[in-house]
This record gives sequence, C-alpha cells and structure tokens, in this order.
Amino acid sequence: MSSNLFAPSGAWNGKIYSNGWVDPGLGTEPVIEKATGAVVGHTGIASAADVAAAAAAAHEAQRAWAQVPAPQRGDVLRRFSELLLEHADEIADQLIRETGANRFKGEWEARMTAREILEAAALGSQPQGILAASAEVGRQSVARRIPVGVVGIITPWNSPLLLAARAVGPALVMGNAVLLKPDVQSPTSGGVVFAQLLEEAGLPAGLLHVLPGAVETGQALVKDPAVDMISFTGSTRAGREIGSVAGGLLKRVSLELGGNNPYIVLDDADIDAATSAGAWGSFFHQGQICLTSGRHLVHESVAEAYTEALVKKAKALVMGDPLADGVTLGPVVNERQAARVEQIVSDSIAQGARALTGGSRDGLFFEPTVLTDVVPGMPVFDEEIFGPVAPITTFSTDEEAVALANQTSFGLVAAVVSADQSRAQRIADKLHVGVVHINDQTVLHEVYGPIGGIGVSGNGFNHSTITNADQFSEWQWVTSRAEVPEYPF
Repeated sequence: MSSNLFAPSGAWNGKIYSNGWVDPGLGTEPVIEKATGAVVGHTGIASAADVAAAAAAAHEAQRAWAQVPAPQRGDVLRRFSELLLEHADEIADQLIRETGANRFKGEWEARMTAREILEAAALGSQPQGILAASAEVGRQSVARRIPVGVVGIITPWNSPLLLAARAVGPALVMGNAVLLKPDVQSPTSGGVVFAQLLEEAGLPAGLLHVLPGAVETGQALVKDPAVDMISFTGSTRAGREIGSVAGGLLKRVSLELGGNNPYIVLDDADIDAATSAGAWGSFFHQGQICLTSGRHLVHESVAEAYTEALVKKAKALVMGDPLADGVTLGPVVNERQAARVEQIVSDSIAQGARALTGGSRDGLFFEPTVLTDVVPGMPVFDEEIFGPVAPITTFSTDEEAVALANQTSFGLVAAVVSADQSRAQRIADKLHVGVVHINDQTVLHEVYGPIGGIGVSGNGFNHSTITNADQFSEWQWVTSRAEVPEYPF
C-alpha cells in the first residue's frame, strides 16, 4: 500500500502532476484545513504553459491507450477502486479537512467513489458497438464507439473526489486521456488521490495530468486545441463562460451547474418524516451541494407543524470542527461564501422574511437557519444560497405548488412528499427538472441513475452507468464488403 497520500513531505507538495510531479508555472498556494485555518501543505498552480505541455503529452499518450483492449483498461480502474477502499479512512479525513465535511460525509464520499470507479470499470467489458442494419446485400454495417480524445475535467471543491471520479473513471475506460483541474481549495482530495493511486494501479504515463488552478488554468484548459472535450461541474456563472468558449471552438462540453431545488411537502405528508428529510436536504454539508433543498414549499395547512419541527431539528445540530466527535455541521468553505450567505439572509429579512432560528455566523461557522414568510422576489427564494439555510414558502393547492417550484430558471432536482404516491407523481410530472424524488429529499446520489440538469442547471448531459459510455465516446460508422460494387458513373 502507498504511504500517507497527503503527507506534506510527499512528492505532491508544491507540485503539479504531469508525467510525474513537476514544478508549477504559477507558484503554489496553501492547502487550508477549513475548520482551523491550519496549513496542511501547498499545492502547485498550473500555468497556461503547463496546460499546453500536458495537453500535448496527453494527446500523444491517448493514441496508444485507445489501442489497449477495453477490458484491460477496465482492469486498471478496478485496481484503482480497490486502492480507494484501502485508503478510505485516510481519504475521508482529508475530505473533512479540505471541505469542512462532517465524518459521515467524508466516509460516504470515499466509499461511494470506489463504487463509482468500479462501475466505470465495467464499461470496459460492455459492448463497444452494434451491428447495424444495411439495405445492401453483402455490406456489413457497424456502429462502434471510439474515444473522444483528450478530456478536460474541471471540478468543484464541495465533493471533490466523487465529482471528479464520475468523469475521470468513464473517460479513461472509454480510451481517453484526462487533464484534471481540481479546485485550489481541495487539490489533494480532488487531485492528488487520482495522481498517486491511478499511477499505482498501473495507468500508463501521460494519460492523467492533475493541474490545480483558478481562472487562468481553467481558461487555458478550455481553449487548448489538443483538448477535445470539457466536463465541468460548478456554478452556473462559470458554466456559461465555459460553454460559450467551448461552443465557439466546436468542442463537446458537459455542464452540470447550480440548482435552486424545491422540496414540496403536501398536506397529507408525515410531518416527522418530512422534516427529518427536509433538514437533511438543507443542512447536510452546510447546504453546500448543488442538490441541496433550497426552497421548502409547504402546504399552508401543515406549515406551522412543519416549521416548528424543522426549527427543533436545526437547533439540535452541533457546529464545530468536523474532525471532533458528535459534530454535524462544519464550516462554510471560505469567508467570501460565508459573507454571501449572510447577505442573502439579511437582505431577505429586510424584505419581510423571518428567521425563527439561526441567521448569523461566527467566522466560517454559519448557524443552521430556518426562514418563514418567504415569497418569490426575495434572494432566499430566487438564488442558489449554498449555505445551511431552509427558506419556507407556503401554498394552498397542488397547482400553486407546481407554479412555485417552476418559478426559477434552475432545473436540477426536486422532491415531493405525500402519503398519496400517485398524487405526488402527478406533481412530479409537471416539474421542470432533470431529477425528481418522490417521498425523499433532494440530496441523493447513485451511480445508476442519470444525474443532470436542465435550464441553467446544465446542458442535458448526465452522469450514470446508463449515460457515461455515450458521454465519453464518439460513434463511428464503419461499413465493409468483399469487393467494390459497380456504380453508374
């Protein structure tokens, strides 16, 4: 087994990964433990020149990798999955340090990522094409999958390991090379893990490059002519910019962006169950997940009971260093985000919302907050908050619930809670989102179900065992026959 993956004395410290650990063109930045502010190492920051060199090397290495039989490519991914499990506790601790996740989140993400990679490995043993029909006798017609080429993967800090793995795994097994740009706030759990463990798993040199960075690095990655596809998970604002540039260059681009997700509670719902799920949907990982329940739409007849129960659950949550026992809420990722959440809440209160609990912060630790009297037009209704805030808006009819839910340009995920599953399904059928959960909350992830948004939440690409092969390969049509036919010319 590898030694400590994240020790500051390791080869990764102050470097980028591109045919080994090398000096970066833009210097280094500290890797910060979010709860304490302690520096746990330094990450290299890749320059545009670093990206260009990596892309050229990846382009060259990909040609040979594409000729490796797909089952053998899958074998490398299976070994990687095993190594992730061997290092799961260590990885979970680093996720907690870098992202402020609690213990459950860190351990869940480490182990779910191993499952994600294992499922990606299985793509290598699936059919790589089909025998198509042909209108001509003697002509064989085949549609087969071929690699896209070099895939640039840009990932966020909030679930850095999982959100990178769901693209890195299928991209590699489908025969592509990868340039991975993890967020500088989580460069080890979102980058170093892949570099070190995929190398140990037997991935040939040149196929994976890990290039942490911010705007300059990302722009270079999107624009580089040797990069054939961009897979981006992050904010809608950044996604618009990436989509615009990539589209102008006629590159394939996969975007999973932000969400302002409705959690609909009908009048026949089990209130205890609904508030438990609703609290999880809004407060888990301090609300810093694109799938977070951003708007609680509650039938007016049960709103008082639901609100009282949700406030009680919010007050019971324990804030603190997530490495400590019993802590359920850690810090928000940085001062800028903490101040943004605070501003959204205070502006909404100024417009008439009421904070029944929470609403303030101590540094990066933002109290779990429940707001009532929330209406469209308030920032907490209109915007993606990305903080531990549960805004409650009431409705009187199912039609009004649907209208409120759809009163947004986002379209990532929604949930409907009701004792009448058929009634909930009728509502779900009218929601403009890419994912709907009936009698559950919004923060669900399984590799088997396609996750992706519509509207400003994404461009229709989905991540799952159902869709990954299509996302990371091209279709090539090949015909053959024994001899050239006669033509009238």
